[in-house]
Amino acid sequence: MKKTLLLLLSFVLFGSCIPLRIAPKIKDHKITQGKRFKRSLPKRQMFIFEDPKEANAFYDYVNTKFALEHQQVYDDVPFRIKGKQFFFSFYEVEIPTKTINLIPIMIDGLLDQAEMDPLLEEVHSTREGNWYLAIEVYSDDENDCLHENSLSRSLVLNYLRTLKEEYLSTHNYHETVFKD
Repeated sequence: MKKTLLLLLSFVLFGSCIPLRIAPKIKDHKITQGKRFKRSLPKRQMFIFEDPKEANAFYDYVNTKFALEHQQVYDDVPFRIKGKQFFFSFYEVEIPTKTINLIPIMIDGLLDQAEMDPLLEEVHSTREGNWYLAIEVYSDDENDCLHENSLSRSLVLNYLRTLKEEYLSTHNYHETVFKD
């Protein structure tokens, strides 16, 4: 009986949070089909990385760096690599980590049996948001420049890595105007 009680108590203490969805951890960046990462994204290959900054920070960065004056900042942002014209679009994506917390559910269940109102309904589950930036690149010649068979893939990947590093290291987006 004591072993059963101890086993039940350890399950409640250590297994009290059951993850329903765990957001992916991306150390540097990931190249994957957008729809596989999040259903709302296009089917093209995407350059995806975690965004630790505030909402719309990448929008401000892109708007400033490419002098877009708030025109077409999300879509068809033009850039050149070795004289060739490319375009990119980006998406700010949230993937939350969701868990169910068993202890508050059990406590509220006991209160319900005692004909009392539940106290911990707000913490039956928790949700923590994780934000990512997904970038797709295309040109007049190629529909998906990040596809593994694309002739421009290595050039575009180098450009996107540099863009990501500059974005993450820049605190004042007006500095980016002077880096080009």
